[in-house]
Amino acid sequence: MSFAPFDWIDSEARGRAAAGLVRTLRPRGAEPEPLDLASNDYLGLTRHPEVIAAAADAAHRWGAGATGSRLVTGSTTLHARLERELAAFCGFEAALVLSSGYAANLAALTALTGRGSLIASDAGNHASIVDGCRLSRAETTVVPHADLEAFEKVLRAHDGRALAVTDSVFSVDGDAAPLPALAEACRSANAALLVDDAHGLGVLGEGGRGALAGARLAGGDGIVATLTLSKSLGSQGGAVLGPARVIDHLINTARTFIFDTGLAPAAAGGALGALGVLRREPERAARAREVATSLHGRLTAAGLTAVRPDAAVVSVRAPSADAAVRWAADCRAAGMAVGCFRPPSVPDGVSRLRLTARADLTEEQITTAVATVLATAPRQADARVS
Repeated sequence: MSFAPFDWIDSEARGRAAAGLVRTLRPRGAEPEPLDLASNDYLGLTRHPEVIAAAADAAHRWGAGATGSRLVTGSTTLHARLERELAAFCGFEAALVLSSGYAANLAALTALTGRGSLIASDAGNHASIVDGCRLSRAETTVVPHADLEAFEKVLRAHDGRALAVTDSVFSVDGDAAPLPALAEACRSANAALLVDDAHGLGVLGEGGRGALAGARLAGGDGIVATLTLSKSLGSQGGAVLGPARVIDHLINTARTFIFDTGLAPAAAGGALGALGVLRREPERAARAREVATSLHGRLTAAGLTAVRPDAAVVSVRAPSADAAVRWAADCRAAGMAVGCFRPPSVPDGVSRLRLTARADLTEEQITTAVATVLATAPRQADARVS
């Protein structure tokens, strides 16, 4: 009798292919894309000379890796400096740096909740938040996207420890959460508020200090933020920011911090270099938003459907998953990289092109980008699907 315990994988692969949902790795070379509107390099800092030099210097000084978990050998004075500077820049009392933004969300959600507690989570939240809710063992209620009344109802109905969690800027459509009203709902229900500011840091708030700083919520007793160092700061890693007692609690209880190797020194150094550039050039944040507004205005004027951006994500709807894949491939063949979001990555099932509005794009590049999207748009797509 043959032994074939993974035959079920072939069946699932056929199903993905039939639905047009096959994902493929496309390794890129070292040279930058001719026109990159796919990456999350919102401020154009990944290849900035100061950021590269800071990363290289950290690697030369500290070595290629952190050598262990941060509670053993993996914590350096470089990590401590990055935490101090992140907290000060974003307006929080303390910060804790982890190996990724994904790990940061899992750390915050699992350490700040648990059995008997409640999590109210926006339906549009990132997959790392979804997974953190699952691992938390808390009662989790998924609230319709940006539905403030639903958040209030769920929080008021729970008698005990509660936490609301939301992206500050949602990665699929680029719309922003109603943070001031949501914070007030949490205060009324004596609940904590956790905000993933991955797409807000570097783009929103004065000088790019983030969505919570922009909403005057940073540093509040009941407010905790997570973020990533891999978008606006052009590096890699994640962080949790909040009151010092919250950060101390995570150091002692968050498994994705305790049992994970520390962030590589080069990544910590690169993020510090990027923070230095952003402090000196705060206009980069406004420029990223300006580029997003320009892309949205020109594409919608030409007849495409795109959600009005609140930060630097411009989402253009496609008529189907297959059409979105072809559209992105045709853009790539024309010399421009764009993102392609399809189910199950999109909670509403509508496929999209996702354009990154980078602060370093020139007016000529914006014009070229719009022309490329329009020239490659699916023939049957007026893209006015919902």
